[in-house]
Amino acid sequence: MKILGISAFYHDSAAALIIDGHIVAAAQEERFTRKKQDAGFPVNAIRYCLDEGSVIIDQLDAVVFYDKPMLKFERLLETYYGFSPKGLASFVTAIPVWLKEKVFLKKIIHDKLKEISDYDKGKLKLLFTEHHLSHAASAFYPSGFENSAILTVDGVGEWATASICRGAGTQIEILKELKFPHSLGLLYSAFTYFLGFRVNSGEYKLMGLAPYGIPGSPGVEKYVRLIKEKLIAIKPDGSIWLNQQYFSYATGLRMVPGKKWAKLFGFSRRLPEDKIEQHHCDLAYAIQQITEEIILTMATHVKELTNADRLCLAGGVALNCVANGKLLLNNIFKEIYIQPAAGDAGGAVGAALAACHIYFDNQRVELDRDNMSGAFLGPSFTNKEVEKGVATYNAVYSRFDNFDELAEKVAALLNEGNVVGWFQGRMEFGPRALGNRSILGDARNRDMQKKLNLKIKYRESFRPFAPSVLAEESRNYFDLNVNSPYMLLVAQVNKERLKPLPDNYFQLPLMERLYIERSDIPAVTHIDLSARVQTVHRDTNPRYWQLIETFKKLTGYGLIVNTSFNVRGEPIVCSPDDAYRCFMRTEMDYLVINDYLFVKTEQPEWTEKDNWREQFKPD
Repeated sequence: MKILGISAFYHDSAAALIIDGHIVAAAQEERFTRKKQDAGFPVNAIRYCLDEGSVIIDQLDAVVFYDKPMLKFERLLETYYGFSPKGLASFVTAIPVWLKEKVFLKKIIHDKLKEISDYDKGKLKLLFTEHHLSHAASAFYPSGFENSAILTVDGVGEWATASICRGAGTQIEILKELKFPHSLGLLYSAFTYFLGFRVNSGEYKLMGLAPYGIPGSPGVEKYVRLIKEKLIAIKPDGSIWLNQQYFSYATGLRMVPGKKWAKLFGFSRRLPEDKIEQHHCDLAYAIQQITEEIILTMATHVKELTNADRLCLAGGVALNCVANGKLLLNNIFKEIYIQPAAGDAGGAVGAALAACHIYFDNQRVELDRDNMSGAFLGPSFTNKEVEKGVATYNAVYSRFDNFDELAEKVAALLNEGNVVGWFQGRMEFGPRALGNRSILGDARNRDMQKKLNLKIKYRESFRPFAPSVLAEESRNYFDLNVNSPYMLLVAQVNKERLKPLPDNYFQLPLMERLYIERSDIPAVTHIDLSARVQTVHRDTNPRYWQLIETFKKLTGYGLIVNTSFNVRGEPIVCSPDDAYRCFMRTEMDYLVINDYLFVKTEQPEWTEKDNWREQFKPD
């Protein structure tokens, strides 16, 4: 049984190949086109998946699209009708696109597949699954749970913005849905937009900014009160009602009416490069706090409704790892599984799995075990391909035929304060770099966060970095009693590792607070003494595990800094060529690709002009 899943045309296009219930390959289109959050049809991702599985299109039992476009079109028309005469400009912009492209999606899919290879159109089974069922399937089937509750929360699918499901064996039953325009995902995106970040990609920046708000301060309390009084009503089951007078996403070209929000909160929308002030932080804290309250209320209702011991999470809101950490601490469920590609990209996996188990009624594989292969589902490259990929740049490198020696060398480089690009094995699927397309540093180094943000990533200095910690060592550093292989849980740093804070800590200016040393692992300790933890497991990523183990033998510390191998505004690197270019365009010190070590000072002069770097304004 060979099934291809596709998500496309909104954001984070992706493809996934399932063979006999196993996820053989999955990748996002952006990694190949180098266009961040590429929404186009995932031609390159499909080619990769078919090649990885040694499958041609004629051998596929089905191609499955991750939502139902005609239901989405119905929602669009009914929304414009319901809000009329508002939204004329948006209507004139959106409807021609739908009439030209998305209404005729079957033809578009067939035509695009023809670009990949010739096939018998009459024999290809083309299926469409509902958006939130794709999300639910993406989490439940790989979870290894025989039975569980499933909670999906995002912006909007066809009509649903959140759903509660019950998974049992091969079946998923949808129990309740929250409908558009009332949406937790769109609420969070509205604040993302108002605070100067890009919708559908900047939500994690908002989450990272929130801890700079001052808990219990008059500013935070005022914003929480205003949001609950004017914008939102939270129901006992966790469903929400949004006051559409304060939102314009339903029919407008922007998320919110800026003047109305400026009057409500007392300041205008922050532009992307504007300085971040304390009131921005306090508003971010307020909406994060309310988001956590809603998630916990939803989860409590899910428990009441299903009486399940286990919960699966998916949808874009499931990437809010701070809320996930709070959910874990509340012990509502005995176990929680979160799909690592919880956003729309993961819908490709879910669509294929839903077809496999619901439409074709195939039994599940590998129950009691996570079936995502550590999210390492993307392309890998041979040493020969590495040499070919960097040959055009006349790159200088050393080859290590013994990985023990390479691990010892890189551990020593990290210990000396260097920043190392680390490229190994199969690329990760989802938004997180998990040790195969990563930039690494020493978590003990108090200057590492600033160096990585300003000289390597070229991004906002407030952004925190995550620790990669040996799974066996995680409890020595963090208050976390479960594994977190996909970097989707935030936990507090253990108290014995913390350093005393100044009495006036919360009164200090933002930038002064940022660079106060808060623990003995300052590069991964966020301003609220938390960390977004990735536990590294020997069975899923032996090379990365060995590197950190080698670093532990050298320093006594079984963790390092891990951030994604990319710069601001670009996707994570996919190929050796991508990695070398990123290495040379930043102030990274060393690069490792497979068995090869590149030293920055030994490379030919880089002459390519980087306009994006000139546009970056450090805080």
